[in-house]
Amino acid sequence: MCTPLAPHSLGIDQARERLSELTVVDVRTPGEYASGHLPGALNVPLDQLERALPVLKESDAELLVVCRSGARSEKACALLAEHGVTAADLTGGTNAWAAGGHELHRPSGGARATWAMERQVRFTAGALVLVGLGLGLLHPAWELLSAGVAGGLVFAALTDTCGMAAILSKLPHNRPRPADLDATLAALGAR
Repeated sequence: MCTPLAPHSLGIDQARERLSELTVVDVRTPGEYASGHLPGALNVPLDQLERALPVLKESDAELLVVCRSGARSEKACALLAEHGVTAADLTGGTNAWAAGGHELHRPSGGARATWAMERQVRFTAGALVLVGLGLGLLHPAWELLSAGVAGGLVFAALTDTCGMAAILSKLPHNRPRPADLDATLAALGAR
């Protein structure tokens, strides 16, 4: 399983065969989770994972960590391994799962579906660049906004981090309600 020295991933077919014996933890935002998740997946957003550590440490369940493409689940798996929790991540995430023709579940009621975080970042970055260029027609100093966004995107690519995603994840439609996480933690503890 996922340890600091030897990360472990499961391919789509391996995960599908073992889905009934795995506890699937989806680390995307609640809005992304609502847009479609693996059957039986529990939502513990990446920024709330440390809060779930005590429950995950006590659990004997075999964990499969999932996100949209595999990047956040890989980070989550590494964090879990640092705290002695073994887990595997799903290669390619829910994108690969859906591309393989497998069903994604959507919760009824409650959280509403939102765009994936990557799409939110692309939209926000593009909108800020256009605003900077448009306002730059009024005063050239506004073009610095576009330059700043471009610099941020380059930095995000080089460091594999995204400050804009961190900021957008704090918006109300991307934030979990405490009761939702508490219910998820209770469900994890019961497994």
